[in-house]
Amino acid sequence: MQTQQLSDLICNAISDKKGTDIVVLDVAHMTSVAERFIIASGRSATQVKALCDEVEKKTEEAGVLLLRTEGYREGRWIAMDFGHIIVHLFNAETREFYHLEKLWTDGANVIPFTEKKSKTVSKTSVKKKIKNEN
Repeated sequence: MQTQQLSDLICNAISDKKGTDIVVLDVAHMTSVAERFIIASGRSATQVKALCDEVEKKTEEAGVLLLRTEGYREGRWIAMDFGHIIVHLFNAETREFYHLEKLWTDGANVIPFTEKKSKTVSKTSVKKKIKNEN
């Protein structure tokens, strides 16, 4: 799977589980460890673990090999190594303390993540449409 496709898959998995502050950094020119870092937050250790579980599930379904996971037991900072992409999942306090974005951002390497649009229709929009048709 191409780097951009895997990056999108991971970000969407995080977004589906209500992960917040999703940031994708191109770090290929800064380190040989990975091409990209994906950084995201959860509100609690339980949610951070759920984010990790969802990323693992979605990547496994796509046939992508997860090389290593660290920090799952504590759920404060989970690192997931996919070789060319490393995912960092934090609780808010730990993310603020380590502030990886500050360490790894050079001003031009942030790759925008646009959340996929939901295909579900809300009750409010249906009611508005019905009202406008009458």
